[in-house]
Amino acid sequence: MKGWLTLTLGLLAVVVGAVWTVQGLGYVGGSVMTDQRIWALLGPLLVLIGLFVLWRGLRSRRRP
Repeated sequence: MKGWLTLTLGLLAVVVGAVWTVQGLGYVGGSVMTDQRIWALLGPLLVLIGLFVLWRGLRSRRRP
């Protein structure tokens, strides 16, 4: 069960990080995050963290 939780959290971090990035760059409007440079910087960082968590989750599932 731990592997599924890790994979879910990693995927969620990647998606949220991508949304933060496009909002920070101004491609998605209607939010206080729109055109704010901090979100354009934090978004890719969260994507990288999410990818690392996904990698760890996939790696832990391969072990017998």
